[in-house]
Amino acid sequence: MNSNPARTPLITGELALNMLMEGNERFVTGQLRHSHLASDWRSHLIDGQQPFATILSCSDSRVPPELVFDQGFGDLFIVRVAGNIIDSEILGSISYALIHLRTPLVVIMGHEKCGAVKAAIEIRDGAKHEMRYIEGLIDRIIPAISEIDSELPSEIRWSASVEANVRAASSQLTHTVKSMKSLRDLPILIKQAVYQLDSGVVRFLDDSEPVSKSPSTT
Repeated sequence: MNSNPARTPLITGELALNMLMEGNERFVTGQLRHSHLASDWRSHLIDGQQPFATILSCSDSRVPPELVFDQGFGDLFIVRVAGNIIDSEILGSISYALIHLRTPLVVIMGHEKCGAVKAAIEIRDGAKHEMRYIEGLIDRIIPAISEIDSELPSEIRWSASVEANVRAASSQLTHTVKSMKSLRDLPILIKQAVYQLDSGVVRFLDDSEPVSKSPSTT
């Protein structure tokens, strides 16, 4: 990965968010602009990258961020892991993008019917067991869903747990950004979202907020 640590963001987090939202609208309506087969893009990116947003998403094959947001080569710095969890390696990857690539926006994106979240619900309720490596991943989701009422109808409980898991990951990332001087002095916007499998819409949750200084104060 190439970077330019001295570079300041070319756009604000709010503008980056608008670009993603417009791209998702194009995806939903079938008005795609970006070709992912164009070989000339590769040569343009050999000497470096300058993505405008970082996306933490689930590894689910139905949720490819570049396609969902209709973005091209070099536009997004993608971190993917089952259940869109936060751990030290994920934090390291996101921090790289924030510090060295100066992406002004991070989106934590879960999705409907997430299998990792469903496994966490079932393990929490004593209805299922997984091999230890999978349970190690699930253990990072269970605290996020601990307050979800187990008496809720299963589909509602699943949906609420997906949102709770996204909010927990966002809260953990926000805490990290605020606690580290190398990060808290950067203009970073963290947003939370859930991808809807049936419609293709990325639904942004309404309580996301900036966690650091605006570009004019850095």
